[in-house]
Order: sequence, then C-alpha cells, then structure tokens
Amino acid sequence: MTTTDWPLSSYLELGALASAVPCARLHARQVLWEWGLAVLTDTVGLVVSELVTNGIQASAGVIGSWYQGQWAAGIPPVRLWLCSDREKVLVEVWDGNEQKPQTQEVDLEADGGRGLLLVETLCAEWGTYMPENSTGKCVWAVVTKRNRL
Repeated sequence: MTTTDWPLSSYLELGALASAVPCARLHARQVLWEWGLAVLTDTVGLVVSELVTNGIQASAGVIGSWYQGQWAAGIPPVRLWLCSDREKVLVEVWDGNEQKPQTQEVDLEADGGRGLLLVETLCAEWGTYMPENSTGKCVWAVVTKRNRL
C-alpha cells in the first residue's frame, strides 16, 4: 500500500504512550467528519485503536530507529496515516519494531490478543510492509462502507 494513491490524506505522529490511543481515535473521528465519511467513524476508530495499541506495545524495548534515512535514539513514535478515495479509508500505522504482527488463537480468558482478529474481521483487507530507508514496519488496513459496524 502506498499513501500517494489516495487523494485525501492525514498524518499524525504520536509518542508511544497509552494516551496516544484516544488521541489517534479522536483525530480519526475529526478527519472522517471533515471528509464527509462520518458513517465510517466507529469502524475506523476501532481499527485505529487496535493498530496504534499494537504499535505502542511493539515499540516497548526499542531503543532507537531509522525513519526515512534518519536515526533517532530512544523509543520511536507511532505514526498514523489516514487516506481515502471518498469510498474507503486506508489506515496505516508505523512503529519502530521490525517484527510483523500475527493473529493469535483467541483465549477467552485473556484480557487482550484479539486486536488483529478484529481488524481482519472489520476490514476488506490488511497487511504489513517494511518501508524503505526505515526500520520498523507499517501495518495497514482498508475499511469500506460494506465493512462498517
């Protein structure tokens, strides 16, 4: 996936902190309202929450990262892109950890571990890629009007 293929786009860089999740969700809500896609707000908000949460968890323990050819010491931020062609929304989240996410078997007793299963269920498609000149990964998901909550 590449964000240049989408006419509408928004970018937000967040600290890898738990407080980033509601900030990312609020950002998504406002952007979708501005784009006239409020009908997708709940689904996109949930996908953003799950992917940003995973990005924050993946960043724990990372002590530096390359991004677009520049080195930065310390815990890397989490980067969020929202893009749209006015029919569907692409959500992309970058974190500094190169380990690709994997869906897990659902443990009904566990407090977590269902995020990617939710993303897989709610989205038309999703995946990961390694960006050029950067460490880490981007996890992306496409929400369509057919897949909304």
